[in-house]
Amino acid sequence: MPDRPLADEKFCYLTTIGRITGRPHTIEIWFVIDGRTVFILSDKGEPAHWVKNIDRQPHVTIVIGRRVFRATGRRAAGDEIALAGRLVCGKYNTEEEDLSDWTPTALTMAFDLAEAPLPPLHGEG
Repeated sequence: MPDRPLADEKFCYLTTIGRITGRPHTIEIWFVIDGRTVFILSDKGEPAHWVKNIDRQPHVTIVIGRRVFRATGRRAAGDEIALAGRLVCGKYNTEEEDLSDWTPTALTMAFDLAEAPLPPLHGEG
């Protein structure tokens, strides 16, 4: 059975380098993807530890499905913020939860994926 498209995966796994410890930290988090850019919104904004880690060290690893990518994180700017909000609403809105009020207030981070993914993960997906 082929892997489903990356954009259809519910979560990604973002690994940052701790700004204090220097150790890797991984979180499971919602994401959207447009071309070679992954967008992740932080409901805690700048105080989120993963955001602070990226501010200090922007080089991260992102796992989507069974694919592993190197990426460089940055604050989204301009039209990217609105695009990310629309994509998040399109992917995660439900009848019970409308995210359209949340997305403009969340901090939008953009991750530019490296040209080639790392080898796929093995085992169960």
